[in-house]
Amino acid sequence: MRLKKYILPLALLAALPITEAKAWSWGEWYEDLKINVADTWSCGRLDVYTPFYAWHNRLTYDKEHINKYNEEAWGFGLGKGLWKGNEWHGLYAMAFKDSNFYLETMIGYAYQYNWDISESGNWKVGAGYTIGVTQRHEYSYIPVPLPLPVAGLSYKNISLQAAYVPGIKNDGNVLFTWLKFSF
Repeated sequence: MRLKKYILPLALLAALPITEAKAWSWGEWYEDLKINVADTWSCGRLDVYTPFYAWHNRLTYDKEHINKYNEEAWGFGLGKGLWKGNEWHGLYAMAFKDSNFYLETMIGYAYQYNWDISESGNWKVGAGYTIGVTQRHEYSYIPVPLPLPVAGLSYKNISLQAAYVPGIKNDGNVLFTWLKFSF
């Protein structure tokens, strides 16, 4: 049995608010999402993205697949980011070389709650989610929904962020990483 049909529901569960324990509903979450997207679009500052690495989980891939896949996912992206307290909201578009050496794009919204890990407040660690679409060669570049968990480590205006793409044996199970420079 293929597990792909479970990816979307599990990713949506990962997108639930992680900041404070309170009663919520999908309707409230959606209304908050609309407000945060609009605020980020109108008030956000420039972010530059540099995708650079896609690690294929060695526990789920055989050596043959690992040897043929590209893990240097170099690319470029632009976006807008907005801080609201410890919450970061971002709109982004990225293009990079995928595992099969083809162009892949990602366009979406990202949310990350951040915790200060230094007295100065310059270092932060965060976790959240992204929702959007990706376009890949093997799907004829038809937009495919992309809900994924995201984590990051930031120092001032530079962040190392990553999203994990779940999957099955020899498919998915990729940790995709990028640098984000905020201006």
